[in-house]
Amino acid sequence: MSSVPEISPRELQARLGAADPPVVLDVREPWELGIARLAGTLDIPMNEVPARLADLPKDRDIVVMCRSGGRSSKVADYLHRMGYRAANLTGGILAWARDVDPTIQTY
Repeated sequence: MSSVPEISPRELQARLGAADPPVVLDVREPWELGIARLAGTLDIPMNEVPARLADLPKDRDIVVMCRSGGRSSKVADYLHRMGYRAANLTGGILAWARDVDPTIQTY
């Protein structure tokens, strides 16, 4: 089991409205973003993250998301080991659609 912090969709929703919101890193593939996405995310497919670390701020919290939480947990763990303040969005966009915004299409 990963030791990476987890954040629920409702917790993320509250933090996005705060003064210092986290960067939301969506690691899904472009075709997935075409089905369902959150506004304002930084979109970097999982396999491109290691090559694009310079695109990620080390001085801000990062919440990593994917479809259901599996890929994002691995990326959050990797970022954590690289010195980033990373957390995983529990349940991914499926949980966001269930708990926060039911208008988001699931797949």
